[in-house]
Amino acid sequence: MVTSPDLRASQAGRHVLAAGGNAVEAVVAAGAVLAVTNPHFCGLGGDAVWLLADGEGRRDCLLGIGQAAGALPAYPDGIPTRGPLSALTSACLVDSWETALDLSRKSWGGTGMLSDLLEPAVRLAADGFPLTGSQAWWRKFRAGSAEDWPGFLPLFAADRAGEPFRQPQLARSFQRIQRYGAREFYEGALAADIARGLAAAGSPLRVTDLRAARTRHAEPVSLDYRGTTLLAPPPPTQGVTTLAIMGILARCDLQPLVPGGPEHLHHLVEAVKRAFLDRPGIADPDVVAQHTEEWLSAARLDAHAAAIEPERAMAWPHRFRSGDTVFLAACDAQGRCASVLQSLYFDWGSGVVAGDTGILWQNRGAAFSTEAGDPNCLAPGKRPFYTLNPGIGLREGRPSLLYGTQGADGQPQTLSLVLSNLLDFGLSPAQALAAPRFLLGRTFSDTRDSLKLEESAGEATIAQLSRRGHELAVIPHFSPLAGQAGVIAIGADGTMRGAHDPRSDGAALGL
Repeated sequence: MVTSPDLRASQAGRHVLAAGGNAVEAVVAAGAVLAVTNPHFCGLGGDAVWLLADGEGRRDCLLGIGQAAGALPAYPDGIPTRGPLSALTSACLVDSWETALDLSRKSWGGTGMLSDLLEPAVRLAADGFPLTGSQAWWRKFRAGSAEDWPGFLPLFAADRAGEPFRQPQLARSFQRIQRYGAREFYEGALAADIARGLAAAGSPLRVTDLRAARTRHAEPVSLDYRGTTLLAPPPPTQGVTTLAIMGILARCDLQPLVPGGPEHLHHLVEAVKRAFLDRPGIADPDVVAQHTEEWLSAARLDAHAAAIEPERAMAWPHRFRSGDTVFLAACDAQGRCASVLQSLYFDWGSGVVAGDTGILWQNRGAAFSTEAGDPNCLAPGKRPFYTLNPGIGLREGRPSLLYGTQGADGQPQTLSLVLSNLLDFGLSPAQALAAPRFLLGRTFSDTRDSLKLEESAGEATIAQLSRRGHELAVIPHFSPLAGQAGVIAIGADGTMRGAHDPRSDGAALGL
């Protein structure tokens, strides 16, 4: 089974599985298609984080995270969120594809070649496809703010409704990767073109920075939630935050509550707030000591859970980090699983297109701080705090859940709701994903630190949460601001049920 936020991507992954390919190969094919069909959320100029697991005990994490440029300009007014100076980290997506395929060859007997797996994406980029509803929504949302983004408007005009959306320059870049391999993006003629285009736009990235980009293997962090072992990527990602939320909830008796009711949502929101208290310490472990064991210690989680007041909301003091991403996952016939997030950080990333390559570059560097002493302070070659945190759940040592979501700060929040609906209340993947969502903190369209709640929660729940002191802002049912999550649930007998978010254009497809 494959799940992704675009039907064409899910179909590409399903085709790989039907031909006998494994989960990694299916995700590479699907992820490449998403880099074409969802340019507002991910692309060759972005990053990826992978979790891998199988029934034989393999647990692996691949951190395809770009590093800051080696020579950085001064940022006296802070790092801008858009434009060339926000395009200050290298992009690791392409390298992560080849790294994952290498692992699949060594551990899972994979035979898929990157050049073949990229072919559906190449055809879509060259031949075009109807503009997705998601891309049209986000392009309209950014109308009026994209005029100064270098190279953006010629590729992503807003008035293409009814016309095939073609990306011939991007198709040529894909073809060069097909012909010369993944390192063409970092060391070949394509790398030189990318670096030249970024430098001309004003980015500090150079070809030496591309050459230094490498995916890293890491040990996943884990936590038990009511008999399911939840795996998450380690720092610099916020995977530890998602686990902390679930560790707090594990100390709360949620089963007598109504799923999606005021008591349930109140406990979720309050657990989010307390887990986020430790999040400012997350940074590149190569530079700053990380306290993962302390953050997930029983004493810490006990204290957080005990601090939740059932009838009173805690104030929310934290700055919101916006961002967008795609989640995709696959489980093959042998139960081998890949749970992956690809991202440009903000919708449309930095807005900077790298010359004539058709590659839109990420603005992940905007996640850095410029305050001296901040664990996440910008430095040459450093990796930023990272929002991506795909998940895998294990039962009796075997994968039982694949899950993840788009949404930056919203990722741990959405995952806590989806996981609680699945594990506390036994909802199906489709039911868990369709349930009303909340989003705590500032968003693109609301700068207040309010609790955004989809109107489908109902007037009674909204009133009860307001009575507890939550500052509420009601957003539409299935709002694009509420994230796009996906789930594959695997039964003890190997049967699979999956779904992708009704807020997306995607689907879960099985054999």
